[in-house]
Amino acid sequence: MTSPDSRAQGATPVDHRAAIMAETARFVAALENADPATPVPGCPGWTLADLVTHTGSVQRWFSALLHARVQEPPRTRDVDLRLPDGWDGRADWLAASATVAAEAFAATDPDLPMWAWGVDQHARFWARRMLFETLVHRIDAETALGLRPTVDRSLAADGVDEFLVNLPFAGSFAPGVANLRGPDRTVRFLATDGDGDWLVRLRPDGFGLDASGAAAGSADATVRGTAADLLLLVYGRLSRDAGAIACDGDEELLTLWFANSAF
Repeated sequence: MTSPDSRAQGATPVDHRAAIMAETARFVAALENADPATPVPGCPGWTLADLVTHTGSVQRWFSALLHARVQEPPRTRDVDLRLPDGWDGRADWLAASATVAAEAFAATDPDLPMWAWGVDQHARFWARRMLFETLVHRIDAETALGLRPTVDRSLAADGVDEFLVNLPFAGSFAPGVANLRGPDRTVRFLATDGDGDWLVRLRPDGFGLDASGAAAGSADATVRGTAADLLLLVYGRLSRDAGAIACDGDEELLTLWFANSAF
């Protein structure tokens, strides 16, 4: 279920389908006795109830796309959510959303050609995307509830890779990426726990991961942290000024990147 288009150097393959179930179960476990009105710092303006509804809705919408074998951008996001009234039953509904997704995966060849907004035009794109939508929002929920989130290193590295490989295609909902241009400038993201090394190249006409890999040479700017911290960083859940992150090189380039790479 990993993308054939990009892999972090040394990264362990991830079973995206199984990981969605596991991450959803962790999310659901965190909700026990939780107040639905709890603010979610990772999603300003959202409550915990909003976060749960969003995550389950995305799982069910992606599942509908898989069942429909979409070959072009969908004209609507309407789907039967079967959302329970009020907060009671919402955790069970989220767990059931992952089951809906598992049924869609079981009925769909991951290598089936499908429309996707990202680089990988196959059904497997949606499983990988669903995983990191779920994982990041599980972290949001745990953080909002005062828990200490952890992320498996291989999952985190795959998540950084998935983010960076798809970011150039995210302009329809992340317009800032259009500003990520430059005269052949490079930003390196290096996982200090040995499970990822990525080189992003900015060109006059856009940007993307450099197929030659980061290890081949130096970069104009370098960002270092564990794979888990890099995942939180690229998703805006961790500041680059945090002690867990080390940045060096072209400060103007780093400012440009972080000001325009919000997902």
